Amino acid sequence: MVASEVALPETRTDESTQLADLWNVVVLNDPVNLMSYVTMVFKKIFGMSQEDAEKHMMEVHELGRSVVWTGGREKAETYVYQLQEWHLNAILQKNEAD
Repeated sequence: MVASEVALPETRTDESTQLADLWNVVVLNDPVNLMSYVTMVFKKIFGMSQEDAEKHMMEVHELGRSVVWTGGREKAETYVYQLQEWHLNAILQKNEAD
């Protein structure tokens, strides 16, 4: 058998993309920012009502984290970047519910 005739194992490539999945924007608690400041940032970035912004701020304060937005990865990355620009501790997390 000539070397060029050797059968190679079939390889498969997963062509699906994680961009189509849902992603969570999670804000984590920190000892630095005031509660009123966090509420203001939520209202400014997400356009939340005062009530919704305070609800998420209290989740961050009492539970240590709050999922403030869920959606496509690119938009989620943008929100995480904006929150970090405002000095909030924000992370991107894959939504396991989908």
